[in-house]
Amino acid sequence: MTAVTGVAESIPRLPLSAANATMGAVDYLAWISIAAFLVAIALEWRDEIDAARYVGAVASVLFGSFWLAMVPYYWTEMQSPLETMLALAAFPLCLYATYLLFQGRESMLILVRAVAVMGIIYLPVETIPLARQWLIETTAYQTHLAMDIVAESPGLETGGNGYHSRFAFDTDTVPTGRTTYIVLACTGIGSMAIFGGLIAAVRAPLRRKAAGFVVAVGIIWFLNLVRNVFISLATPYGWFQQDFFVYLATEWMGAVPERTSFLISHNVIFQPGAVIALVGIAYIVIRIVPEVVEPLEEVLFVLTGTEYDLAEVFGPESETGKAAGD
Repeated sequence: MTAVTGVAESIPRLPLSAANATMGAVDYLAWISIAAFLVAIALEWRDEIDAARYVGAVASVLFGSFWLAMVPYYWTEMQSPLETMLALAAFPLCLYATYLLFQGRESMLILVRAVAVMGIIYLPVETIPLARQWLIETTAYQTHLAMDIVAESPGLETGGNGYHSRFAFDTDTVPTGRTTYIVLACTGIGSMAIFGGLIAAVRAPLRRKAAGFVVAVGIIWFLNLVRNVFISLATPYGWFQQDFFVYLATEWMGAVPERTSFLISHNVIFQPGAVIALVGIAYIVIRIVPEVVEPLEEVLFVLTGTEYDLAEVFGPESETGKAAGD
């Protein structure tokens, strides 16, 4: 699941596509791939390891195809180069994972378990309209309340996605003539699903796994709230409308000058910042659930083809925790 978060820009008097409209056949492909991962898990539990690897390999192909099918959405609807590149990269990586599973790398089954849980957490809110609406509108309301702490919130109204999630700035009076609305990517559910999957995939005491999950979700929720408030204020008030940033947005991103503050705050500051935050959260989670290094080692092997021992990187505490299982 993609971990990058975002707020959609709302441009008044222009028709906008629903940024989180149901993806139809693409959604079905996602559900089928996750169902295949679950079958692989069931086979592993039955100690049918070879069958689990083969089913997991097929599931990985389906999962990679899902991300490839999402590329046009990220490029045209979300206008996010980073998410587009990540979706493009996911396809060959999934094919390589398929190859490794067919070649007998049994340790890859821990990633099968992780991806299955990620999908169980993420897909309901991605594909079920009522669940998606509840999560988006809840996040919008929390952002509205947090905005009131640092500045006066304009309240909420219906956004371009059809939900009560648009910040009701008077676009005739704010400097940029723009405002934003909350979309699914702003809720942090993708990042939460990643850590939920990683933690659920490992064998560790439930107490530590629950603690690690709660800490990860709490940090993600807080950082998401900060990001939402920042972008939702920077966009209408033009915090980054200085000449250098305008040049960057217009000449390098092909945008109109009024979009500068949105693009700089959203695409330049917070999208890369989200990746850095994930690394930091992963470090914290590993201190609580050292076993999480196991799926991360597999991820690094898929990315680089090199075996890593992350327990050495994170120090004796990680190794002791794994050995003791406390």
